[in-house]
Amino acid sequence: MLNAARPGAAALTAALAAALLAGTAAPALADTPGATAPGTGSAPAAATPEGLYGKSDPVYDGVWRQSLALTALTAAKVTPADSAVAWLTGQQCADGGWPSYRADASAACDARTEDSNATAVAVQALVALGGHREAVDKGVQWFRTNQNPDGSWAYNPGNPGDANSTGLAVNALLAAGTDPAGVAKAGKNAFDGLALFQLGCAAPADQRGAFVYQPAPDGTAAEANGLASGQASLAAAGGRLPVTNTNRTDAAPKALTCADGATGAVPRADSGEAAGAYLATRLAAGEQHLMLTLPGAAPTPDYTATAWAALGLVQGGHPQQAAGAVDWLAKEGGGWTKGGTDAAATATLLLVAQAAQRDPASFGGTDLVGQLTALGPAPRATGAASTAASGPASASAPAKKEKDSDTGKFWMLGIGLLIGIGGGLVLSLQRKRGPKL
Repeated sequence: MLNAARPGAAALTAALAAALLAGTAAPALADTPGATAPGTGSAPAAATPEGLYGKSDPVYDGVWRQSLALTALTAAKVTPADSAVAWLTGQQCADGGWPSYRADASAACDARTEDSNATAVAVQALVALGGHREAVDKGVQWFRTNQNPDGSWAYNPGNPGDANSTGLAVNALLAAGTDPAGVAKAGKNAFDGLALFQLGCAAPADQRGAFVYQPAPDGTAAEANGLASGQASLAAAGGRLPVTNTNRTDAAPKALTCADGATGAVPRADSGEAAGAYLATRLAAGEQHLMLTLPGAAPTPDYTATAWAALGLVQGGHPQQAAGAVDWLAKEGGGWTKGGTDAAATATLLLVAQAAQRDPASFGGTDLVGQLTALGPAPRATGAASTAASGPASASAPAKKEKDSDTGKFWMLGIGLLIGIGGGLVLSLQRKRGPKL
């Protein structure tokens, strides 16, 4: 089963189901020959590598969750362990791309399984970390090489493009300092590719500005997709991770204006505002969160789509329209992060808190920095924004802040020695821990 925090997870699930029904090939997700989804019994789950954040099977989201974690922690003034950074850089293929996960980083990559989503967030993480220009430039070149003739990107090279992958590619280009308008194939640039998936004046009024995952293959009108709209909105607004925009406009996002009979694509200048207007309307109508709807399943809250919608609205200068979604995530996010044990969800939640200028050490009563830090190797250094926990956070209560000062440690040692000398007692300090990951 795909991790719900993975980009395009809903669309990929639908794609897998559609592929099975149609007898076509499903998208390739990992550079691990013979690997299958956990629980199928045909291949063992991958062991968690040293340096990787999170303890769950990394086959489908190893690079994704590592990149989000490094980006979020760096923005929180945490200096990650060298092993964490080395793991990510070691996953890069010779041609500059990243797969979802490489079980054997010494083996050559299969270009068919390289993952545009993983590559996009890896590039953004390395830009945030600094000092990795060569790897970043190779990643940018990979995007140039694997761009589709219509300007879009697919999840895996050689397939039709989709909104999520194209939006993430635009994010990566912007982070790397490369103008997406200058990255083109057959005369179509990255913004042209993104525009392919945004609904314009030909769509019903209540869907204008939204993004579809992919156009309907039979040429019929495709419906708006919440996750595609949320993720692509950040690119439409000209943003990347981490979102640091502090510009604020008092007015709500401007809905797309359509003259009678207009059917053309959404102009680039209007793309971000149109996406923001759609998302703000959907959030207001849905108790400040978006919903995930899959064939044959009851609708459920879509945490990932809601988080990216908030990021896109903040980037577009509309934090007031994002505030309700941020409040909802602060209240309900514990279920998404599985009590802070899901690295990708925890990192995304931390990125939202940072973008919305909320206190990440007390986001809905939870220390997100401490939770995320506890899911990986001990960091080299922590800044004022970090209150890193020393072990996995409890699944039933927020992570407890701990004092890291050497003075505090020496005092505790001294008190223990005095008690032992004076009364012949053995002092046992049992630190409360959550479930082992």
